[in-house]
Amino acid sequence: MSQYDFDLFTLGAGSGGVSASRRAGSYGARVAICEDNRIGGTCVHRGCVPKKLLVYGAHFRYDLEDAAGYGWSLSEPGFDWKKLQAAKDKELERLDGVYRRLLRDAGVQLVEGRGRLVDAHTVEVEGKRYTAGRILVATGSHPFRPEVPGIQHAITSDEALNLKELPRRIAIVGGGYIGVELAGLFNALGSKVVMVIRGDTVLRGFDDDIRSMLTQEMRKKGIDLRPETFIRDIEKRADGTLSLLTRMGDTLEVDVVLYATGRVPNTKGLGLAEVGVRLDERGAVVVDEGSRTDVESIYAVGDVTDRINLTPVAIAEGRAVAETLFHDNPTKVDHTGVASAVFSMPPVGTVGCTELEARERHGKVDVYVSNFRPMKHTLTGRDERTMMKVIVQRDSDRVLGFHMVGEDAPEIIQGLAVALKCGVTKKQLDTTVGIHPTAAEEFVTMRDKRSDPVEAAARELGHDAMQN
Repeated sequence: MSQYDFDLFTLGAGSGGVSASRRAGSYGARVAICEDNRIGGTCVHRGCVPKKLLVYGAHFRYDLEDAAGYGWSLSEPGFDWKKLQAAKDKELERLDGVYRRLLRDAGVQLVEGRGRLVDAHTVEVEGKRYTAGRILVATGSHPFRPEVPGIQHAITSDEALNLKELPRRIAIVGGGYIGVELAGLFNALGSKVVMVIRGDTVLRGFDDDIRSMLTQEMRKKGIDLRPETFIRDIEKRADGTLSLLTRMGDTLEVDVVLYATGRVPNTKGLGLAEVGVRLDERGAVVVDEGSRTDVESIYAVGDVTDRINLTPVAIAEGRAVAETLFHDNPTKVDHTGVASAVFSMPPVGTVGCTELEARERHGKVDVYVSNFRPMKHTLTGRDERTMMKVIVQRDSDRVLGFHMVGEDAPEIIQGLAVALKCGVTKKQLDTTVGIHPTAAEEFVTMRDKRSDPVEAAARELGHDAMQN
């Protein structure tokens, strides 16, 4: 008989924790998982799923407007925020039940409450202790709130998806993917949106052409972007209005202030450092390629490790741990070439290197860019454009990155992510017959390279030298 209550005890029933626990249970391991919130984690209840449902709802505004260009006569449409929220909440309740059933069917014991490590093999939940041969930390992350006077008057993405009333005016602080997604959503539903960002454009870390293109498209849709702006304090007036004072002395008056300034790992109060688990400067759990911490029996996956904070990555990491520990199948997750999407309006899809990364890592590259008006809008009259970009290593002809801003970008990039993983070359793209008429075919019909800025500058210097 084992000296432990369980073979695996998981802290956190989000995407990573559930995937690891289910798979370990399916291999016959005795597994328990603890959670002090709804089952499914951030993605299901405070992130991907509710956000995407609300984005679908918001985008109908544009679909209804575009219908007139195709001969449809529609009466003045109305929108009911509470009805959309109720439908979204019903789906989340269903998913919570689905996750509970999946765990139950895999033989995983669910322990309600927040877990805390006591030692390398012991977890305490609500005053009761459980022992396990292996412990998995999968507690995710939470929104970061900066130390700004009056920050208590602001909400984060957690609360934004559950607002009881649709705000008439909303200020969104932060230009990352969460900020631009929520800006597009509230703007489409009729809120007046002002977006305060520290940099000159949105989506820091993404390819520069994506950042520039999305910034233009957001402004076209009426979002008030305030670049290089910092909030000094937030004040709540007697009538409930929130007043934001910038460092430049300007004031913004809104009904809701939403901070989307990043997320931090959920590691406080878990007892990790006390049992020897190393944390980095952001509080993330430090792990090796196999997701193991400095303590041999303790592993960590997902956002709590602050590697690539995406749901499919957490799922892959969780499954890899289960395969390694309980199926005699040592597995490591390849964190390169991971595709991602931003469900902005229009959406973004990207995989591989940005142009800057490609030049820094691979030397000379060829860049192909196409910017066009989608066929759909030849009749709608909407001033919305699509941008596609392919980055190629010049010496090998291997594609290093695919990037797109435009309708269906996430769906299109998913297929190209497979091609990138397989080492697709530009020549192979060129010999692929496209599907016509689609936007996606543009990725296999781009022929003209964009001028290399470094080489162009060198030519200009040479020309100037000759003139002198």
